[in-house]
Amino acid sequence: MSGLLARYDSLIAAGELRPDPEQAAAARRLADLQAALETAPGATGVLARLFGRKSSFRPRGVYMWGGVGRGKSMLMDLFHDTLAVAEKRRVHFHAFMLEVHARLREVRKSETGDPIPPVAAAIASGLKVLAFDEMVVNNSADAMIMSRLFTALIVEHGLTIVTTSNRAPNQLYKDGLNREHFLPFIALIERDLDVLALNGPVDYRLQRLAGLATWHSPLGDAATAQVSEAFFRLTDYPPEDRAHVPSAELDLGGNRTLHVPKSLKGVAVFSFRRLCGEARGAADYLAVAQAYHTVILVGIPRFGPDNRNEAARFVTLIDALYENKVKLLTAAAAAPEALYDTAAGGNESGRFEFERTVSRLVEMQSEDYMAKGHGEE
Repeated sequence: MSGLLARYDSLIAAGELRPDPEQAAAARRLADLQAALETAPGATGVLARLFGRKSSFRPRGVYMWGGVGRGKSMLMDLFHDTLAVAEKRRVHFHAFMLEVHARLREVRKSETGDPIPPVAAAIASGLKVLAFDEMVVNNSADAMIMSRLFTALIVEHGLTIVTTSNRAPNQLYKDGLNREHFLPFIALIERDLDVLALNGPVDYRLQRLAGLATWHSPLGDAATAQVSEAFFRLTDYPPEDRAHVPSAELDLGGNRTLHVPKSLKGVAVFSFRRLCGEARGAADYLAVAQAYHTVILVGIPRFGPDNRNEAARFVTLIDALYENKVKLLTAAAAAPEALYDTAAGGNESGRFEFERTVSRLVEMQSEDYMAKGHGEE
């Protein structure tokens, strides 16, 4: 039995997962892919030199899609962690596309001609398998280049692609601008990857939050403890090792980054001061919303005339999170309805502008909202 299947069976035996035929089938398919990758010859043999590319040696990839919390990221964790191949990379799809656009800009500065081939070659260098979390396409810039980029990665450079998504391939970029240019990418996925649906009855992400509220007030030790517990439940990270939770630098474009103090498995933890106390715009918050399916925000104050700029940024942040169906867990000074403090000198017009945000904050705590997939329209 492979390491992946042994780990998967142990989770079921421990009661952390429930038997799920679709999930079990996906685990077996990933275990088979592991075996193929671990035994595949390298790209330096006679046939590789003859054909001039790695495609002869490429095991067929996997596209796992399904509703939120069905175990896609968990299976990806098991696949990547137990894959005995050094030439592997796992990256969140949004971060990957930011990297692609940055590479394209650099190539265009120094070279003429088509920038896709050198960018694909640079990405594929030293890799056998490229694994993505949460493939989603939200803009025409990504849609226009993905077909040619992934054709180069898969066909020309022989990379095996493994990805998760909340959507079936034919639903990606649905109704998007100039979608006809994106259709070859869908055909590529359906031709070169095994498409596996995971839509079992158990939403493990919601199950892990069972019994925990998402909005915690007032600020204090109790609220901090609740959001901390939620983070460790969602990420499976051992609480006793909390001092070593990974951080990240989120690429905001334009040679700017945002430090994410805790970043793991699509969950980010921020302080209000870092996210809304500094000068930031809608594009920054959109980058956060696209990169993370869950945001934990601590230290939200009450708003009034003394922090109206912070209040305006908070409104913009909530809009971005809401529109991308990001789960929000908070430690705040007051309930949403009491966040805007008119008694402390705030004006009624400011309160009126804040009403939509209050409505969204309330909706974001509902079961219907929590059940939606990240990026789902």
